[in-house]
Amino acid sequence: MRPLPVRAAAMSAAARTRIVLDTDLAMGAPGSDIDDGFALALALADPDLSVELVTTVSGNTDVDTATRLTLGLLERLGRATVPVVRGASQGLRGWRREPPTTLPPAPTLAPEPGYAALRIIETVLSEPGACTLVAIGPLTNVALALAIEPALAEHVQQIVVMGGVFLQQTNRWQMPGEFNTWADPDATAIVLASGAPLRFVGLDVTLQVRLTREDAAAMASGGSDFGRFAAECTQEWIGYVERERPGDILGHGSCALHDPLAVAVVSRPDLVTWQEAYVQVETASSLTRGVMVADLLAGQHPPEPNCEIATAVDAAAFLDLFLGRIREL
Repeated sequence: MRPLPVRAAAMSAAARTRIVLDTDLAMGAPGSDIDDGFALALALADPDLSVELVTTVSGNTDVDTATRLTLGLLERLGRATVPVVRGASQGLRGWRREPPTTLPPAPTLAPEPGYAALRIIETVLSEPGACTLVAIGPLTNVALALAIEPALAEHVQQIVVMGGVFLQQTNRWQMPGEFNTWADPDATAIVLASGAPLRFVGLDVTLQVRLTREDAAAMASGGSDFGRFAAECTQEWIGYVERERPGDILGHGSCALHDPLAVAVVSRPDLVTWQEAYVQVETASSLTRGVMVADLLAGQHPPEPNCEIATAVDAAAFLDLFLGRIREL
């Protein structure tokens, strides 16, 4: 694994990091998680980031709906010039999400032609070493890009992944691995073996960053179209979790901001504590599908690390940053 980039505490106005955001965005679909929409909004609001490309993948929703919702959100945010390319409709072994029965109105924007994996390669190789890939859905598109062009691993600045759970467990036999790894563990294995500089932000830390009903009300009171829309989606999602997962204590009155944390650490890596690790993922057993095993390199003759994992988070600092950026939209 190449050393991860060291980012200065203060960046010049010209030193914006180019990012590709690979997402299974579902914000706006009834009964669907909202954090991926907030992640895109946060990436657009961060003055230290330049969103060069958004690619979509099947995950929280099917890829066509994810593409439609991504375009609709960009339209709502007034960012029609950000290119969107549709990606993989199913995982490497065929897992796929079925489309919802109810869809929001069609956006006026349209995706660009082409294949997500190829556009990821093209964007990263256009300026070697300057582009960060942020993957907040199943890693199918990223794995395909690395399989087509292994040199991608040498030329990407870093790959930041929202995925995995490393120091805990999901404690759910139906989905023993975190969702993004469970949905396509084979893709995760390809990424882990690629040699690219990898950072994983897993459930260990993302479950600690919470958005409350009170936060949603504050967003709505800001007066912006996106603030009102985001507040409505947040209230609906918290209510859905409370109804459908009554045993989930964390789900009462708040929801987790999984994907936005993965975006935030690109420009603010100090928000979390990083630990080098050698990580593998279970791909064969249905009993432990998607489970990621992290060797923290503490014993004698440890393996070479293949990534860094987040082990702690300054939740208050992240929430202040997140709410401040969202209020600016």
